[in-house]
Amino acid sequence: MSRDKVIIKTSVIGILTNICLAVFKAFVGMVSNSIAVILDAVNNLSDALSSIITIVGTKLAGKLPDKKHPMGYGRIEYLSAMIVAGIVLYAGITSLVESVKKIIHPETPDYSVTSLIIIAVAVVVKIVLGKYVKAQGQKVNSGSLIASGSDALFDAVLSASVLVSAIVFILSGLSLEAYVGAVISGFIIKSGIEMMRETLDEILGARADKEMTSKIKHLLAQHPQVRGAYDLIMYNYGPDKYYGSVHLEVPDFMSAKEIDDLTRQMETKIYEETGVILTGVGVYAYNTQDDEALKIEKEIKQLVLKHHWAVQVHGFYLNIKAKMMRFDVVMSFGVKVEEALQMLYDELKKDYPDFDIKISPDVDVSTTD
Repeated sequence: MSRDKVIIKTSVIGILTNICLAVFKAFVGMVSNSIAVILDAVNNLSDALSSIITIVGTKLAGKLPDKKHPMGYGRIEYLSAMIVAGIVLYAGITSLVESVKKIIHPETPDYSVTSLIIIAVAVVVKIVLGKYVKAQGQKVNSGSLIASGSDALFDAVLSASVLVSAIVFILSGLSLEAYVGAVISGFIIKSGIEMMRETLDEILGARADKEMTSKIKHLLAQHPQVRGAYDLIMYNYGPDKYYGSVHLEVPDFMSAKEIDDLTRQMETKIYEETGVILTGVGVYAYNTQDDEALKIEKEIKQLVLKHHWAVQVHGFYLNIKAKMMRFDVVMSFGVKVEEALQMLYDELKKDYPDFDIKISPDVDVSTTD
């Protein structure tokens, strides 16, 4: 079954389940005069709405690329996940407001055995639904489904708390449901904020997954003529829609034809094994026929990497005859780049005063090995 079909099928199951639960809970809440049960029913309706939004988002995200959006519409899924998170947040705030009102103006509930059974069944159903939806979301990498599944599990906790409050009231006459509703509302609000923050990270451009970047670099470095893969940048255009660019370090004797063959092989290999499309493959040449150059490269790396903010040195090339050296330095976040560069230039000029030194600062955008 395709990814879109899994998402739609799971969402439809969620919609039907939540509507049934909402109807039963609304009936129980009105009969027993329980604000907690009524709010729980409203929360189920918001979950059904979330699933509808997930379906709409999936359909829109599946549109084929066009002239206006050549990379497709995959990022719409992040917007739908953001809307779902907003619904969760709104439901939590609404529940909190209503709970506080009932704390200030309490009303006596009237539970029956039938209502308790319905609430207990709702707890079990929500747990099963939440785990199922979340598992399906993780399976197909759908932020909306994962968010809906997490929300359903919180709903199960909410319903369980309502059930406990009802039992306590029947046994002792002490009504705790408004207070319990306020506490659970706080957890729902927290969950909504976390969902929103995670989705916002994807929209803004979160750091690429460590496991994925490490795998890509490892696959590239397996080729006998590739000494290392660097500057890997991943561009996300929706769940499982990644484009990337990278630099390969290759020997300085390779011809343009050989490099062209190599990069095309690597692009095909990475796509077949990871699904990532490499849109750009640059090259760094490294010295192979000059022992003095190799010695100086080792010294330069030791000098640079003694600084705590220097994460990696790569792309080193030295032309002794022309008195020129160049290399890249990956710097950690927070360092003042201009000051760090000037420090390196000053240190290197002491040992290599006759050389034209070119240092390119790199951002630590993906895991460096």
